[in-house]
Amino acid sequence: MIGAGQPIPIYGDGSTARDYTFLYDTVDGIVRALDYIQQKEKVYDIINLGNNKPVKLQQLVNTIFEVLEKEPNVNYLPMQPGDVDITYADISKANKLLGYNPQTTLKEGLLQFRQWMQQMEVVR
Repeated sequence: MIGAGQPIPIYGDGSTARDYTFLYDTVDGIVRALDYIQQKEKVYDIINLGNNKPVKLQQLVNTIFEVLEKEPNVNYLPMQPGDVDITYADISKANKLLGYNPQTTLKEGLLQFRQWMQQMEVVR
């Protein structure tokens, strides 16, 4: 959509927030969980591997356009029924048991994703 110059739909005013977790941070958590279960005889723990720093939708969209070096082009639409204002992970258990602590910022992750996409020749 962005590459074709089409507007990005934003449902609501952009103030809803979610946590976004970079893939490598999640993989780090999975590896730590595998190491953790190898040290235990029986493990039935449920551990959340997300992020605990919610980002507003408007900030996400602005950062995507910034990383792609494009002018923001958005179409604001009504909030979706049933959508919630904010969600984010409680990673305190993952931090305590696994030492899990995601490090990649939103912009760093998007820059790495763009670089990967360029290598795959998807983004020019």
